Amino acid sequence: MRKLRNKELNRLTIKEFKEVKKNSIVTILDNVRSLNNVGSVFRTSDALCLEEIILCGITPTPPHNDIHKTALGAEDSMNWSYHEDTLNAVIKLQEKGYKVFAVEQAEGSTSLIDFKPSVDEKIALVFGNEVKGVQQTVVNQCDGCIEIPQFGTKHSFNISVSAGIVLWEATKSIKGLG
Repeated sequence: MRKLRNKELNRLTIKEFKEVKKNSIVTILDNVRSLNNVGSVFRTSDALCLEEIILCGITPTPPHNDIHKTALGAEDSMNWSYHEDTLNAVIKLQEKGYKVFAVEQAEGSTSLIDFKPSVDEKIALVFGNEVKGVQQTVVNQCDGCIEIPQFGTKHSFNISVSAGIVLWEATKSIKGLG
């Protein structure tokens, strides 16, 4: 096996990325503090060709060197917006026909193993603060909660890891990849 060179990866230009049909997934960050986590979510959302990122509350916004350090330019390719209040952002998406799910450990949550959005479904996924998670008022408004199964002594992932896991699984389902 030989590793591929960057020029062999057939990467889209930013202009091409802006014009290509996106996977109908919106990423919402609810009071995520870490600039590096925000940058990582930008990069993951770009790699999966998602619709948009909505940054809420105390979540930092581009431009910022520490976001850029982990986003590697995805803050320029991804559509993003800022909303002061996460709850209002969720309600606006629901009014546009999105089903909104908090990624949170909660009573009655759906295991990520069983979460299978359909090809024609528009979804938004809310990822919460590094310490407190998704705000309870936001959880209450969501159409459901998705929980990542965990088996060790720790029952939490870094927010950027959670986003990578859940966004990949949702994208895989929407694209009919399994």
